[in-house]
Amino acid sequence: MLEKARYIVVEGPIGAGKTSLARKLAERLGARTLMEQPELNPFLGRFYADMDRWAMATQLAFLFQRSELLKPLPQQLQAGERVVSDFVLDKELLFADLNLGEDEAALYRQVLMQLQPAAPRPDLVVYLQAQPDTLIERVRKRGMDAEKRITEDYLERVARRYAEFFHQYDAAPLFIVNAEELNPVERDEDFDLLWKRLMQMRSYREFFGYAQ
Repeated sequence: MLEKARYIVVEGPIGAGKTSLARKLAERLGARTLMEQPELNPFLGRFYADMDRWAMATQLAFLFQRSELLKPLPQQLQAGERVVSDFVLDKELLFADLNLGEDEAALYRQVLMQLQPAAPRPDLVVYLQAQPDTLIERVRKRGMDAEKRITEDYLERVARRYAEFFHQYDAAPLFIVNAEELNPVERDEDFDLLWKRLMQMRSYREFFGYAQ
């Protein structure tokens, strides 16, 4: 699966390690990276301080950022480049439904329909799962100013929504990684194991690091 994949996405809740793993995979593959830039979202820090007030602005800022980042992707793939990204556009409504009130969520859906951002279908999605206490530990460790007010309760809700989202996800081949037991970002031996399993992947959905 990995050998033939041209467009690869690494996804997971905040703190799962998706961006770092995406960079490691891109380096190994000699691929271009396509990464979210949360540090450029001017509302993110305010959102974690007052979610009700700043959720809509934060969500819209991410939507427009992701849409702009994805614009050159079709041409890059057509030119034969390989691309590794740390976000899949399909998850837009995941955070909208989590963070917005009913009326705002309905308005956001209208904006999304009018904007109609498009992205090629990924050839492979790697989804990292971890428990909220692990996620909060990793968030604190990386020390981003905007994330200092994230709570474990919020991360628990995010992780639950991700699990629900990817339980139903069938838009691309999916490789689900137990990032609680494995740390392919910080442990080279885990990354090598992950790489080997990805190269051997043949099914549309596979699990890695879970008890059989």
